[in-house]
Amino acid sequence: MVLAVALGIAVLGVALLVGPAGLGMGDVVAALADRLPFLEVESSLTERELTILWEIRLPRAVMGALVGATLASAGAAYQGVFRNPLADPYLLGVAAGAGLGATVAILLRAKGFPSMPLAPLAFVGAVLGVALSYGLSRTRGREKRSATTLVLAGVAVASFLTAVQTFLQLTNVTTLREVYSWILGRLVTVGWGDLYAVLPYMAVSWVVLLVFRRALDVMAVGDDEAATLGLSPRAVRLIVVGAATLGAAAAVSASGLIAFVGIIVPHTVRLLAGWSYRVIIPLSLLLGGAFLTAADLVARTVVSPAELPIGVVTAFLGGPFFLMVLRTSGDLE
Repeated sequence: MVLAVALGIAVLGVALLVGPAGLGMGDVVAALADRLPFLEVESSLTERELTILWEIRLPRAVMGALVGATLASAGAAYQGVFRNPLADPYLLGVAAGAGLGATVAILLRAKGFPSMPLAPLAFVGAVLGVALSYGLSRTRGREKRSATTLVLAGVAVASFLTAVQTFLQLTNVTTLREVYSWILGRLVTVGWGDLYAVLPYMAVSWVVLLVFRRALDVMAVGDDEAATLGLSPRAVRLIVVGAATLGAAAAVSASGLIAFVGIIVPHTVRLLAGWSYRVIIPLSLLLGGAFLTAADLVARTVVSPAELPIGVVTAFLGGPFFLMVLRTSGDLE
């Protein structure tokens, strides 16, 4: 846990230092320390450099950490509650549903509703996505949901919702550029206002998942066994899925569609720290933040002075990782 915190701080520090405008480590540390209560530390950064640090790099790095932590913890929670190693916000239709909701919000803003918030509509779309995936995964004549049918249902629902989103884009070409840049995932325009808008949703998601992480360990033995231990599987599933969906919707509304974070990070945690969700959930929060901050750093430096969408970086890493998980998971039934 200490190493995860140290890694997160280190990645965040590098994200603040690297960019077209070179900032010295000592000056950045001094500028950060000067903002702490009861401390007055002189920094040699100019006004322009302070603006770059406080208004561009810091909010972007913090948002990347928050989004990564939220997507990773949501993926871990879905995997635990569905007992499915391939479940994540992207594959279960949650991200596609949230994307559709956010697209509707962008279109409404363009049609005379400038104050239309993204997060609530993204949450409605995310709930729709996961509800359709979960409902359609039931095999005919029985209540059992297998890992394979759940993933296939999620892919089908995501494809359908993405098709609806594409239709809305093509029939509203004036907003096409904004929606398209959002779909590919971006943190470049993030400011403190965006961070404050989604932080409450994310915080609620984190708290609920941390509180229920022990219940996820009990759920791993099966619904019948969990019920005999005094746990209500239906209630736990409803609360955990609701909290994970709320966090994923907030993350997607802030950063666009960023795939595979919910698979890469939790499985890495399992390899390093075991299969207990008492450890997986908090470590996924910490390492998810570090992972997406690092991915954003790659996105804005690998083709500098141009910039890659962050979703391209995570997909490049996540595609092979997903195939590896699929291959090593054995028979998912």
